[in-house]
Amino acid sequence: MTEQSPAPSPDDLSAGPADPEHDSTATYGLDRSYVDRLTRRVVSTTGSTDAVFSPIGGTPLAHVPQSSAADVTEAFARARRAQASWADTPLDDRAAALLRLHDLVLDRQEELIDLVVWESGKARKDGYLEVAHVALTARYYARTAHQHLDTRRVGGMFPVLTRAEVHRVPKGVVGIISPWNYPLTMALCDGLPALLAGNAVVSKPDAQTMLTALLGAELLEEAGLPSGLWQVVAGPGPEVGGAVVAAADYVCFTGSTATGRVIARQCAERLVGCSLELGGKNPMLVLRDADVHRAAEGATRAVFSNAGQLCVSMERLFVADQVYDRFVDAFVSRTQAMTLGASQDWSVDMGSLISQAQLDTVTRHVEDAVAKGARVLTGGRARPDLGPFVFEPTVLEGVSADMECFGKETFGPVVSLYRFHGEDEAVDRANDGLYGLNASVWTRDAARGRALARRIRCGTVNVNEAYGATFGSLGAPMGGMRESGLGRRQGAEGIHRYTEAQSVATQRLVPIAPVLGMSEEVNARVMTSALRLLRRLGRA
Repeated sequence: MTEQSPAPSPDDLSAGPADPEHDSTATYGLDRSYVDRLTRRVVSTTGSTDAVFSPIGGTPLAHVPQSSAADVTEAFARARRAQASWADTPLDDRAAALLRLHDLVLDRQEELIDLVVWESGKARKDGYLEVAHVALTARYYARTAHQHLDTRRVGGMFPVLTRAEVHRVPKGVVGIISPWNYPLTMALCDGLPALLAGNAVVSKPDAQTMLTALLGAELLEEAGLPSGLWQVVAGPGPEVGGAVVAAADYVCFTGSTATGRVIARQCAERLVGCSLELGGKNPMLVLRDADVHRAAEGATRAVFSNAGQLCVSMERLFVADQVYDRFVDAFVSRTQAMTLGASQDWSVDMGSLISQAQLDTVTRHVEDAVAKGARVLTGGRARPDLGPFVFEPTVLEGVSADMECFGKETFGPVVSLYRFHGEDEAVDRANDGLYGLNASVWTRDAARGRALARRIRCGTVNVNEAYGATFGSLGAPMGGMRESGLGRRQGAEGIHRYTEAQSVATQRLVPIAPVLGMSEEVNARVMTSALRLLRRLGRA
């Protein structure tokens, strides 16, 4: 693996003086006035702050104001005031704001990528994908606004006599609790359809990546959204996240299955809806007729994008006997050729893990597997010489059910290889376990791949791609089956979750009841004749 030493970004954002208020010797990665401008958006009266350090060399970045439960209450009050008038704003005006956001994130992509990389430590190319996904999401929902939200006529009980229509009514204020691994995408993209549908948002981003989320909130206002419509709070999940769940009219959460269960119970108690994208132990199947080199290239992206810290990345590779050895040679060779580092440079193929906790989990999983007999084909070590949380992309063989990495989500640059003899066996093993988020199938026969994909119990399955084909197809819903979550983002389901379906029916000329002194018995016979007639006419 090619190595790259950490290097500071050459642009203006990377230069900043020491902050004597907190550390007279520290060199901060970001200009203090820039950070102050962003952090002023946090609703906070506590006077306390939380220090944020970059995975790039442990560089200090910010002291983020912390919110209390009372601050969350205030954030929701502000959001509700803004939402009342926003819901009456014409749909075309709401859509136009999303199109302006599309242009803004593309225009300011360098600034956004800088901040994403500083906070997360990911490779710069992975930071760009966040910008692209926000732009795609904004454009998709702006262009399909009427398709998803216009009042829709449906068949009434009786032709001509009954007019029925369905309205989409905003929920009110949506609470969004977003993770650190994709700090721009996860902070904004779930909220964009909520805004388009006429809701306000109270957002609680992860503590490690607050600045990216705050810059996103700033861009929303620059795009023309009313001040107050998007509120941001900060603080520990149990206190601040719990307060968000307790006040929201709908909750959108991305994170661990364990936390998702807690949120689901809290929402059930209040009888409010929620969507939860949770864990995954995603399988990739390489069939006997696959293009081995194309599959190996796809596997490298599938496993090591964002250092494996991606909900839809692959942690289990099932490879047909007929191509196993050739695939392993190609995959290991590509893995060893990757450039590693913790910097802002475009040449980095795989960046850093985000924290010591994440590094500890990855290290423990690999050491446990090796101690119990697994073989390391490449990687397997932390690389503190490149960055405090850098871990080599690691390929394991001989992983068995008694090893932690067999069934538990590692969420790091570690993958296990398995042979399979027949495709039925491969499907069964792909479906093994409790998760069902994403899968990938590689074959020269795309129709066969699609047929096999339907047998895999995952919310998304990509044929001859890792995850980008489904994730980037905004009209296609994305989410998990089984313990990988509830609900869907993207597509119609991604915006309808933030609305209440309201049915309004108007009856003309005659009531749905006996008329002209008709008895109930006669009315029943008349109704029966009408129902039989509608059946013969093909009426739904």
